[in-house]
Amino acid sequence: MQALALDRAAPGPVRLLSLCAGQGRDVLPGLARHPRGADVRGRLVEFDPGLAGAARAAAPVAVEVVVADAGHTAACAGAVPADLLLLCGIFGNVADEDVARTVAAVPSLLATGGTAIWTRHRRAPDATPGIRAWFAAAGVAETGVRRRAGRGLVGRGGRAAGGLHAAGRAGAALLLRR
Repeated sequence: MQALALDRAAPGPVRLLSLCAGQGRDVLPGLARHPRGADVRGRLVEFDPGLAGAARAAAPVAVEVVVADAGHTAACAGAVPADLLLLCGIFGNVADEDVARTVAAVPSLLATGGTAIWTRHRRAPDATPGIRAWFAAAGVAETGVRRRAGRGLVGRGGRAAGGLHAAGRAGAALLLRR
C-alpha cells in the first residue's frame, strides 16, 4: 500500500510518520525497494526500546527512529504534517475511545493531499466499519481497502487498484487521502 502512496505523492521530498512502528517492517523494506524511497524523510515512533533499536538499525539515515509513546502529540513534533502516515497494527490493540481520538487527530498529522494507511483485524466484533466512519467524519477520504492478505487493494467502487506491497497480515488495510 505504501508503494501506491509513494507513487501518488507529489515530486520532491516525502515526509513520513509511522506510529507504533515496531521494528519498521511495515515501512522500511518498501522504502528500500521503491524508486522514490530516497525521497522519504521521516520518523518512526515506537515505545519499546528493543523494537526501536531494530528499526533504527534497518532505517536509512533520512528516517529517524524515536522511543516515545505515540499516544502523545509530542512524539510527532517536527514530523508533521506528514505526506504519508502509517497507523499499522494500532487499532486492534487499544480501546475504541483511543482509536476514535487517534482518528480525530489524523487531519492535524496529515498534510493536505497526504495519505494515511491503517490496518486492523476483522475478527468479531469487526470494528472496521465504525473506524471507517470515524475517518469519514474527520474529513479523511477513503481511496481503497485491502480486505484480506494477498488479495490486493480494492479501490472506490470495487475496482482493483494495483501496484501495492501488502502491509502485514491485517484483515483490512485502508488507504486514505486528506
